[in-house]
Amino acid sequence: MSKILKKIKLPKKNSFEGMKLFFKKKNIFINENWKYEPRKKYQKSNETYGPEIEDLYRVYQIIYLNKRTTILEFGTGWTSLIIARALHDLKKKYLYQASKLRRNNLYELFVIDDFKKYLDISKKRISKIDELKNLKIHWKYSPVNMELYNGQISMTYKYLHLCNPDFIYIDGPDQFKVKGKIKGFTANHGDMMPMVNDILKFENYLNPGTIILVDGRAANTYFLKNNFRRNWLYHFDKKNNQHFFYLDDPPFGEINKELLTFYKKNY
Repeated sequence: MSKILKKIKLPKKNSFEGMKLFFKKKNIFINENWKYEPRKKYQKSNETYGPEIEDLYRVYQIIYLNKRTTILEFGTGWTSLIIARALHDLKKKYLYQASKLRRNNLYELFVIDDFKKYLDISKKRISKIDELKNLKIHWKYSPVNMELYNGQISMTYKYLHLCNPDFIYIDGPDQFKVKGKIKGFTANHGDMMPMVNDILKFENYLNPGTIILVDGRAANTYFLKNNFRRNWLYHFDKKNNQHFFYLDDPPFGEINKELLTFYKKNY
């Protein structure tokens, strides 16, 4: 077992029927027919993914099993609903213990996207579930620009949320909406890929124990991996096409130690 898998708890395998029943109990109906539709091996570069129950189930379980408290999501979609549900369930179970931690945005979700349309869809989707109405969710629209980062051509959101997440989910931005060019070069091309750099800019603020989950986006993952300056453990789940990072630095101090203890402790 790799070192990172000793730090991150991953869910046990579940059947499609089991996952379907799980979400129905959570009052989440992903589609009317609940048919098993595996991700396409090849897909047009500007084609939008539909909801994938396996991916959504794993996202929920990874957040819940690792007791995350504050989540930042790059790119909204069905995952926003699933993340919100996971935070709600964690808050319900662990609020008493977590309230003793020094976390200013306890059980809050921060979502950023470069499409106002998709932000509106996600808001409406979540608003239909009564249990989630009291969950604090911060929505932000931000354009994405081409930018040089340490001499490397990449992409950056114009605006960011003010938060210090312990879980970051990356499934955005859309490369075909990026603005500007660097020396005539842009990611807005069918043979290019998204290459967002924002996490690198606030990396030094992140607490040890932070988890990053990247959905696909291998090129962007390697860009982050090659430019991180702190001690990140890395794991690629080939079967599910998910990339994991775990910040394995020594604790900053007593406050961070308490947070790390909270993650590990069985209540």
